[in-house]
Amino acid sequence: MIRYTLVCDAGHSFESWFPSGSAYDEQTERGLVTCPVCDSAKVSKAPMAPAVARTDRDRRPAAEPSASAGLPAVANPPPTAPVAGPMPMIAEPERRLRALLKAVREHVVSTAEHVGDRFAEEARAIHYGDAEGRPIYGEATPHEARELAEEGIEVMPLPPSPDDRH
Repeated sequence: MIRYTLVCDAGHSFESWFPSGSAYDEQTERGLVTCPVCDSAKVSKAPMAPAVARTDRDRRPAAEPSASAGLPAVANPPPTAPVAGPMPMIAEPERRLRALLKAVREHVVSTAEHVGDRFAEEARAIHYGDAEGRPIYGEATPHEARELAEEGIEVMPLPPSPDDRH
């Protein structure tokens, strides 16, 4: 597996994993690699520094995320089973990240109203005072999300369930 830092023609930077360099080339040629922010298929590799493990440092686990960050705390997430096929087991930092994303998603789903594909319309109504202020979530196209941002309406994507990618 190889991880590339990518950038779209609008300047959005993101990372993606590929089975090989040639798999990236093939998927890009077919228009399958798109920006998660604006959905542009005009994507290229960004300059990257190689990741080199240091041997002169302590290998203690990173500190826990601060509870003051406003996100639910996740203590000792359950182990994740290895992915079928030749991929290696999921590393501890990724397990922790998946558990945190799952907790964020569950918190939003349990405390906010799902408005479906009316998200952009409802967000505008709340922002301009035409509807009761309340937490909502739903679906919006990349175009609708851009328009909301241009209007100064603060929205953010809901993390996908880590299990949705398998």
